[in-house]
Amino acid sequence: MRTELGALEASAERAGTALACLYSSSQEFEAAQIDARRATLWWQPQTVDGLLLVLTATIVAALIALAALAGIALITI
Repeated sequence: MRTELGALEASAERAGTALACLYSSSQEFEAAQIDARRATLWWQPQTVDGLLLVLTATIVAALIALAALAGIALITI
């Protein structure tokens, strides 16, 4: 039982060490974080909300209809 527990502790320690070795130094880690933050602030995709698109299309259609009605009214006068 003790040997299995010792093996489990050693395995957990090796796993922790493997996860900690992504960067060779703390400066490299900090530089990667700064680059990631700059990338997210520099480029933010602008998404068009579907409701805004429908509202804009409705307004344009209403303006075209009003212009057509005004044109018909001017022709009949």
